[in-house]
Amino acid sequence: MNVRRLSAALFSSLLIGVSLAAQAPAPAPTTVNPKREARMDQRADRQQKRIAQGVASGQLTPKETAKVERKEAKINGDIAKAKADGKITKGEAAKIQKEQNQASRQIARKKHNAVTAK
Repeated sequence: MNVRRLSAALFSSLLIGVSLAAQAPAPAPTTVNPKREARMDQRADRQQKRIAQGVASGQLTPKETAKVERKEAKINGDIAKAKADGKITKGEAAKIQKEQNQASRQIARKKHNAVTAK
């Protein structure tokens, strides 16, 4: 009788182990999107060129330049943070795009206001 109970207990624990192994979560799909990464990097480069052009033409004062450069540095930090785990999720990309949109508007407003560098 003890042998039957022992074998039944072993068999049931084996079944439980197999069923748990079968229910293990599938690996999460990667959300690596090289296009998404490239798009963010290209946009950051274009905005840097716009700032440099504004400085060269005198459209941006040193104070305005410092302000938009700080904003760009924050965005670049956010991009680096998003890339740190090897993938940029849609949520991270949306947040960065929103920040880049705001920075772009800020650059345009600062370049086209009445204040110029002397």
